[in-house]
This record gives sequence, structure tokens and C-alpha cells, in this order.
Amino acid sequence: MKIVTWNINSVRLRAPIVLDVMKKWSPDIVCLQETKTPDEFFPFETFREAGYEHIHAHGMKGYNGVAIIAKHPFSDHLVHHRCGREDCRHVAASFKDFDLHNLYIPAGGDEPDPVINDKFKHKLDFLEEMTGFFKAECDPKKPAIVLGDFNIAPYENDVWSHKQLLKVVSHTPPETERLSDMLDSLDWVDTARHFIDMEEKAYTWWSYRNRDWRKSNRGRRLDHIWVTQSLKPKLKSYKTLEEARDWEKPSDHIPVMIELDI
Repeated sequence: MKIVTWNINSVRLRAPIVLDVMKKWSPDIVCLQETKTPDEFFPFETFREAGYEHIHAHGMKGYNGVAIIAKHPFSDHLVHHRCGREDCRHVAASFKDFDLHNLYIPAGGDEPDPVINDKFKHKLDFLEEMTGFFKAECDPKKPAIVLGDFNIAPYENDVWSHKQLLKVVSHTPPETERLSDMLDSLDWVDTARHFIDMEEKAYTWWSYRNRDWRKSNRGRRLDHIWVTQSLKPKLKSYKTLEEARDWEKPSDHIPVMIELDI
């Protein structure tokens, strides 16, 4: 089974390149973030015609939004509202062999100070709430996957310059420490670092500001797929689909894909 996560930065604008990923790599499940559309305008039929008949989308106009798009049926089309807000950041579903959580964690704004920046406070609160949710609401013995745009690059080699980005939102200690707590909540396995040595650089996002993103290569690993320990032996591969960053009207994120022996 192949599972993809991708911050698509507008699903209506970029549905054609989602179809390209579906055609080229044939994932069983595609999870999108930042779909930026109310549910009534989500391109359900576009994906169903491509063989992805089972869709759980939860979105809003112009911002946020998450979706699970699958070839296989699933149950429990859940929507979770976090931090007292209905801002379309967490959907979940139950597949035959695992539960799946798709997250779009808040970006956090520009200033890494929760006292003066409510967006950063929201991000920290969201991470703490997710940690509590996994500890209290999820059975640690039941296979599960959590994925999405976490908007955090947790380790030194998940950013182009650890020293220069320590005070830049996405790599600050308050964020990385809370993400570590979330990782510990169910003893999750970070699939990227399961396959990629900690000493090796690993990115999933490059800013639109860089005209030649490959040449500058100032990336960050913001997109993640975690699995519970029971699924660890079933992991076959982890891939970052970098060529998608060069496609027409690309997202600034690339698709990330794992393959499981299920």
C-alpha cells in the first residue's frame, strides 16, 4: 500500500498535478492539506473518475482544509475541531488495517513569541492538544498513521541551516520540543528518519521566493508521515517526489510517499 501526503496549496487550482501523481505513482491513499475550498466546491468527481472513489474532505473558503482521497473504502469520516476553532485542520478515518489522521498544523506566523503573536500561540496550543488527544483517545495497540503538513522541521538536518533558523518559526525550540512530545505520545515512528540517516539533509518544502529552488536548496522538512510501532515492520520505503516541485503551477511543498507491506 502506498500513501501520499501533500500540502497542495489549493486543490481546485492544482487538481491536474494531483492527478499526475495518481497516474505516475499510483498511491492507494492521497492526503491533502491546504485545500482552500468549501466542501461543495471540492473536485470530488475529478478524483473519482481517476479511480479514487472514497473521499473525506473538510474545507473552508480560501484557507486551510484537509482531505483523504482513497481507492479503498474506509469508515468513521471524522472531523476534529482543535483549540476551540472550526478551521479545518484535522480529519480522520478508519481503514481495514489502521486508523489515519490527516493534520494541517498552524504555520505560526512570523514572530516566535506566543505573548505577542496569537498565531504562534495557536500553533503551540494545537501541538499540545494533539499530544493529549493521542495519549487519551487512541489505543496504543491499534495500528495508526498520522501525517500531513506539520509546519515544523524538527531536526538539525531538516533545515538548510540549523544555526540561522533557530529563531525562525518552523524550527524554534518551543515548536520542536512540542513536536517531540507529540511523537512520544504514541511512540510514533518518524518514517523519514527511519529510512534517512540523521546526518543526511531531508527537505519537503522550498520557498516560492527562490527562483531556482534546486540551486539555492534552502529547504525544510515540514511534511511528515508517522506510524505506530506495530506498523514499523511493515514499512517498505519512503520517497520524496521532488520532480513535482518543477511541474506547472507547483505547490511549494512536494508529495511525500511511504509504502507499507499490507
